[in-house]
Amino acid sequence: MPPVERLPIPTLPTHVHLRPTGLLAGATAEQAVADGRAAWLAGGPLAFALVEMGVRTAEGVRRTTLPLSEVEMVAANWGPAFVARVRLHLASSIAPRGRWAGLALERPLVMGIVNVTPDSFSDGGDHADTGAAIAHGLALLEAGADILDIGGESTRPGAAPVPVEEELARTLPVVRALAERGAVISIDTRRAAVMAAALAAGARIVNDITALAGDPASLPLVVKAGCPVVLMHMQGDPGSMQQNPAYGDVATEVFDLLEDRVAAAEAAGLPLSRIVVDPGIGFGKTVAHNVELLRQTALFHGLGCPILIGVSRKRFIASLSRGEEPKQRLPGSLAAGLAALGQGAQILRVHDVAETVQARAVWQGLHGA
Repeated sequence: MPPVERLPIPTLPTHVHLRPTGLLAGATAEQAVADGRAAWLAGGPLAFALVEMGVRTAEGVRRTTLPLSEVEMVAANWGPAFVARVRLHLASSIAPRGRWAGLALERPLVMGIVNVTPDSFSDGGDHADTGAAIAHGLALLEAGADILDIGGESTRPGAAPVPVEEELARTLPVVRALAERGAVISIDTRRAAVMAAALAAGARIVNDITALAGDPASLPLVVKAGCPVVLMHMQGDPGSMQQNPAYGDVATEVFDLLEDRVAAAEAAGLPLSRIVVDPGIGFGKTVAHNVELLRQTALFHGLGCPILIGVSRKRFIASLSRGEEPKQRLPGSLAAGLAALGQGAQILRVHDVAETVQARAVWQGLHGA
């Protein structure tokens, strides 16, 4: 284990963030936990023996890696409020995640994408027809999807909003038909009217790219409905989000904004057990921002919620590779998705369900899951 670094602190930090690292799997993890050298990450199957502490001051964020047993001692340099924060975030990172939307999280879940749109970035027009969308959803179920995420408005970079009536007309017949066949349906929308209608048609989950901040009626609606939600981070809106997105420290800033949205949801009456967080890969982020968020995925366990990661076919894959078109980005999608599973992410949102299910099975075998 590396020695504890006593951080020189010219001023008190404004924030402290903890990222579980030193991740272990299988018998090695079991032994380390039994010996008290590690703790299970969100209930397993991975354990962590180290913590990367990010200390934010006026000069920026400085990071250092500490043994798990030393984190509170370092936080004591700054007083009881910081000790309380690190205790909370460590406890949140360790606590097992319960069932969500009726699904056990003992293995990672695969959320299959059904875009009922003519203009989505990857498959726009492929399933815009109601019959084609239903057939596609059934095929994804057969391929092993745990959840179907149905959306009727493209949120690709530069996309313009569609009328709510059009979004309803696109999605409701598909939601109704697939729910009748027993599918666990997520409605991908930022509009309360669409959320309400989709839930009435059989959807169980609301997946909102605005983290329930885009429509003032959405948070009260989901609280009253008692449904599970996905809160995603986005800088800006789809029409403008890729116009020079900027952060001082992307991982901790996205964490803070999601922390605020989780707190707002809880204050409104939505239990933490119904919330999943999504750092929003590609939504108001550069390639470098996306890469950094994926490297720091484990940070988000500190929110106490399951983590959803959506990397499927996204542009950053082509930017890191050879400029491939969306449907040629499967290998990169699998690589990024498995990297997220390797930091304990519980849900992958994907276009290519069969391939992801196979990759997940191999990952589980290798990690003793």
